[in-house]
Amino acid sequence: MAKLQDMFTQARRAQSNGGMGFLGKSRNETKARSAALVIELDTITAGSAEAALKAGADGILFNWDGGDTAHFETLKQEAAAAKAHNDNSVLGLKITGGFDNLSSETLKNLKEQGVQYIIVPFNAPARLLAVETKDLEKVIVVPMRKDESYPLYIRNLTAFENIAAVLLDFNLSDQLGTMTIEEVLDYRAVREAVRFPAFIYVSQKLSEADAFTINTLGVQAVILSAKDTEEATREHIKSLRELLEKVHQDENPKDAPTVTSINRGK
Repeated sequence: MAKLQDMFTQARRAQSNGGMGFLGKSRNETKARSAALVIELDTITAGSAEAALKAGADGILFNWDGGDTAHFETLKQEAAAAKAHNDNSVLGLKITGGFDNLSSETLKNLKEQGVQYIIVPFNAPARLLAVETKDLEKVIVVPMRKDESYPLYIRNLTAFENIAAVLLDFNLSDQLGTMTIEEVLDYRAVREAVRFPAFIYVSQKLSEADAFTINTLGVQAVILSAKDTEEATREHIKSLRELLEKVHQDENPKDAPTVTSINRGK
């Protein structure tokens, strides 16, 4: 199942308070947002995923070096807790190393721990794209390059199977709100070329001007790295979610290119 696409879609839909059936579990009222909110946690710690979701996150992203599996039992517990709190939440793993040791068995093991998607860098082994693992989606980190031919080059990424989304490594946190239309066009050219749903990193001090600029870039999710205390992180999540609600625009998702619109096998 395309859990990531479900998360992107749910973020743009308002949900009213209510229950399912006479004794059904009630749902909290949620407002539509311009993008889904994912919290990145450096360490796999018990209780961290549920705490972030309660604060208003839509998804969780843990970092993994590709080797140490000591925290996998905790990872499985965090995935179960996240699902219990919000069945629509998505838990991912950003793999930062150990790619030579990654195999189809490794990916199957990650899925068994409750991981629903992985993020790998541009220089990860291409064989990973050919390894088909049901219910474990793959996200590719796409860097920004100023070469004029780069958009034409990067559009070839759509030829690969088994890619669910991309993480745009644009490093724009300190300049988002002041970008000109011309500057946005450079990044937008790359964004349009990849034609996949996209994540982008944001800073804890995201302003309203920054958030509106993110809308022009056409991304489906933002990632906030949790660098402070748990209490401070909760406040960052809450304020960022409110900001994403504020700048949301009720319009057709013209800025949401996805692989689902690409016919394969013809």
